[in-house]
Amino acid sequence: MRIPPVTPGTRADLADLEARILAERGRVSPLYQVLLNSPPMAHGWEQLLSAVRKRNSLTADVRELVILRVAVLNGATYEFDAHVPHAQAAGVSPEAIEALRKVPLAADAPLTPAQRLAIDLADRMTRSITVERELFDRVSANLDTQQMLDLVVTIAAYNMVSRLLVTLEIGH
Repeated sequence: MRIPPVTPGTRADLADLEARILAERGRVSPLYQVLLNSPPMAHGWEQLLSAVRKRNSLTADVRELVILRVAVLNGATYEFDAHVPHAQAAGVSPEAIEALRKVPLAADAPLTPAQRLAIDLADRMTRSITVERELFDRVSANLDTQQMLDLVVTIAAYNMVSRLLVTLEIGH
């Protein structure tokens, strides 16, 4: 790690924040241990990512598939490995999880049309940032406004996560 982690329980000023992270996450992971070096960042991160993961209008399978895909595209192995169990719990098949590792995505990847569209959006947002109107319209055709926003925020948030993990060498 390029920034040293803060060992949980070693700083009294972080006790409340660590307790909130523990309550939301079940543990203070290496990522959060690094974030604890900046309490405002750790707090904001926990609030945003907990909303993305737990208070999101997307189906769990679509949410986890785009998280996995962003991790692959950004080379964030730690994040990919951390989300495989969540994807499995959401009913994503091992074959679909494995298919996400291939760039570009294979035409015969075992995904539903809705999952494939979400992956197409994740690919476009992650690789070139700009999303053409035609793709945006195809993705949003079967989603309500909140779902579309939640999908875009999920992709954007996990680009943030993976880029931090890779830059700071967390999980290497």
